[in-house]
Amino acid sequence: KVPQGLAFASMRRTRCNWCFMSREPSTTSGRKQLCAATWTSFVKKVSMASGAIKRFQDRVLGPNRTGLPSTTSDFWLLGVCYKLSEDEETDDGSVVAALKQDFSSRILMTYRKGFEPIKDTSYSSDVNWGCMIRSSQMLFAQALLFHRLGRSWRNKNSEVSSVQPEQEYLETLEPFGDSEASAFSIHNLILVGETYGLAAGSWVGPYAICRSWESLACKKRKQSDSLPMAIHIVSGSEDGERGGAPVLCIEDVIKSCVEFSRGEDEWAPLLLLVPLVLGLDRVNPRYIPSLKATFTFPQSLGVLGGKPGASTYIVGVQEDNGFYLDPHDVQQVVTVNKETLDVVDTSSYHCNVLRYVPLESLDPSLALGFYCRDKADFDDLCHRASTLAEESKGAPLFTVTQTHSLVNHHSSCEFVEDREEEHGEEDDWQLL
Repeated sequence: KVPQGLAFASMRRTRCNWCFMSREPSTTSGRKQLCAATWTSFVKKVSMASGAIKRFQDRVLGPNRTGLPSTTSDFWLLGVCYKLSEDEETDDGSVVAALKQDFSSRILMTYRKGFEPIKDTSYSSDVNWGCMIRSSQMLFAQALLFHRLGRSWRNKNSEVSSVQPEQEYLETLEPFGDSEASAFSIHNLILVGETYGLAAGSWVGPYAICRSWESLACKKRKQSDSLPMAIHIVSGSEDGERGGAPVLCIEDVIKSCVEFSRGEDEWAPLLLLVPLVLGLDRVNPRYIPSLKATFTFPQSLGVLGGKPGASTYIVGVQEDNGFYLDPHDVQQVVTVNKETLDVVDTSSYHCNVLRYVPLESLDPSLALGFYCRDKADFDDLCHRASTLAEESKGAPLFTVTQTHSLVNHHSSCEFVEDREEEHGEEDDWQLL
């Protein structure tokens, strides 16, 4: 399928050829030759479409950097450290093999084609505009995978093709199908995200997609009990675009958990999303050490980030490079059904190619993700984040506070009524 811009250019060029033919007198055989030549030219343009997407990636993301760089620095992949050796033979290559298996077990979401049109539009593919949505689906799917199967789970379906995938694994993928019937589909995200600027054919930023996920998760939670975790957005302002370090308020997190449990418990498994603006046209170098350090947190879900207009899902770091899953490949729609008795092919949801990009070249608008299974996990995250803020030399990614009244987190999910109104305009911040 030709990307829309290329298709328009090709058709425009073809129409010009047709106009030229209609003006020139010629014999029937001459017209046939011109038509054949025009059609051949058009087919060549169409066959180059996939190559054009690849060139677009190279222009936006930079030269394609793949594999592992020639360095023995520690590689951090979503909270797990891989200590590489100068000589792979000393450990029989087991560390590199374990790293690659871990990376290939992460959930990949890419452009898809051939799905039912989105809402009342004619879009049956998200090619060239859906990369931020796909990146966010990866992060959210990873949180569900951690919740259901744990961080140590590895995908073994590629090793033994006849093995039926785990039920929990299929339950993780199924809601991300490309139809309105799938809870976390691109269709439903666009539907609930209209308030934040989501629309078929348009690119959005990290803050808008985080808020859209919050709205979608709350909507699905009200409809059923299928969502296994609360979602909390850490933001320093109402629009998320004013810069400054956001504040993780523990009191607000507890409120989100209480709302999720409908007042039955003050704690629940938690997905934290932290939209950030770390510079003007690219990430300010002073933030890079802290950004890298977040990948050492056991709660890490990586980063939604990339170049302007080209989002990726960054899952690992080594030195000053970020390793990512790329949503810009185009694949046919795949339906995953956990109820089927046949072997399900989920190979299109995984990638074996390590790709990396210099962290200093990232767009400054990005978002961090963290998953906390329980209260102890959350307390550990707060301790690590506070320590990181203290060591940031005045450039923290975000800060942590126990309680405050100057910034009030308004959740889009209200399950608890008769909440006490906060007051006290002159209260001070209590920083941990």
